[in-house]
Amino acid sequence: MPIAVDIDVMLARRKMSVGELADRVGITPANLAVLKNGRAKAVRFTTLAALCEVLQCQPGDLLRWEAEDAVDVSLAPERA
Repeated sequence: MPIAVDIDVMLARRKMSVGELADRVGITPANLAVLKNGRAKAVRFTTLAALCEVLQCQPGDLLRWEAEDAVDVSLAPERA
């Protein structure tokens, strides 16, 4: 998936457990695990905002885009 989730990184920086984060955000540990492991299809902005509030970070600290496959630029169609 091209969106990588870095909740583990922020948990380590904040020295916080998954259980504590789930409690403070108000979601189940199972749902947090789905999100944390990159298996979620979507995330509500309210959940993302709560994660950012508890972890004192920005959305970009938790989510980042990664290219799925390296594309040969010489073969890619030109964009205007």
